[in-house]
Amino acid sequence: MAAWLCVGALGFAQQARAGNDPWDRWDRERLEQPYGEGEADEICTLGNAERRQLADDIYEYSYRVRVGPGVYDVITLHRVVRELGPWSPVRTQKSMFLVHGDALGFRGAFLSSAASLEVPTSQSIAVFLARRGVDVWGIDLRWVHVPSGTKDFSFMKDWNLGTHAQDVGTGLTLARTVRALTGNGGDKMNLLGWSRGATISYAYLNGETQQPPHNRHVSGFIPVDMAYSLAPGATLERHAACLTHTVFAQAQTERKYEGGEIGLLLQVLGSSAINSPAESSVLLPGSTNRQAALFFGSATHVFQVPLPVIQGYHWAAGQFSEAGAPTGLAWTDERFFFDTLVQAAPYQSIGEQVDTFAMWCGAPDVPYDDHLARVKVPVLYVGASGGVGGYGLHSLSRLGSTDVSTHMVPGYGHADLFLASGAQNVVWAPILDWVQRH
Repeated sequence: MAAWLCVGALGFAQQARAGNDPWDRWDRERLEQPYGEGEADEICTLGNAERRQLADDIYEYSYRVRVGPGVYDVITLHRVVRELGPWSPVRTQKSMFLVHGDALGFRGAFLSSAASLEVPTSQSIAVFLARRGVDVWGIDLRWVHVPSGTKDFSFMKDWNLGTHAQDVGTGLTLARTVRALTGNGGDKMNLLGWSRGATISYAYLNGETQQPPHNRHVSGFIPVDMAYSLAPGATLERHAACLTHTVFAQAQTERKYEGGEIGLLLQVLGSSAINSPAESSVLLPGSTNRQAALFFGSATHVFQVPLPVIQGYHWAAGQFSEAGAPTGLAWTDERFFFDTLVQAAPYQSIGEQVDTFAMWCGAPDVPYDDHLARVKVPVLYVGASGGVGGYGLHSLSRLGSTDVSTHMVPGYGHADLFLASGAQNVVWAPILDWVQRH
């Protein structure tokens, strides 16, 4: 119900900016009011509507949406689409809603090239899809908005998979309504989730089955390189997941609601590699700053504590010397990778991580997989052999879908799927082809 409270406002904002007449001053001030200032008691209010050019006639719109009474109970909706004129997007038949994973928000995950001078702005999946007639929407989850320097994370106490899945539902409701109000029809949307975003998307679909068909928002599902549960034979992986769940759940019990400041780590790795690549790394003694960042990208599993669940897991496939030192990246431009690390959000809630490891472990029981057999939308699984890869296939068997396809990319790491120079042909084009047929 909360989503519908701001449907009219968001639709009005879209319609108003499509015209040439100036807004009424009160409406402009309301939409541009920073969140957390005077609106803590107003649920699902809007703030800071923005528009920026990405490439040619492709623009990004973003809207901050209040989804709760707390200062950081805020999500941002992004829309990447071709324009006819200022605030006047073209009408499209196809649409997609993207959910990011750990550390990186929507821009870092799906639009990172816009913040790098090393690659063309078009080298992001959001621009790629928009240029080919897809209306691309996406979300920044609540923790993306938490600023560096925050010390008290008690507001994250109850944030978990269910919280973020609910926010995805709010985003889908608003996106579909805006499309309907602007002449695109009210058709359901394809839902793409990458990494933890796929986990959140699974949780959303699990809950959506409890709604009548006319209240459901998803027409097709694209989980990218993530497992929702582990196959019965994955004994070693399950053991590592159970151990990790114990550690994370204990931290939560001790009122540590932030998940380890991984975003700050990535920011330091990226900025140090850019600004002083040859200096000795403080984070990884014995390496230079450049080597430390490359090592994180090409041997990410080494940084996972207490144990890596998936041996050999890495973000970007690397190149190594005979001594095993990283010398470069195989598929992704090195500087572009560093630029992406800098875009990480400082903090992330621990709740969704605890829930994910519980499902991988198989205990304790969580409610996010009770109705998976009733999920019957078409599914395309995209995996990277150096990421989660084949571990994500078992999750597909738990769905009730009969139209299930897979696209495995050999040699790629987890983030290569969105950052690699050849990802447009190897990954994004097959996704687009599937969307065009579904």
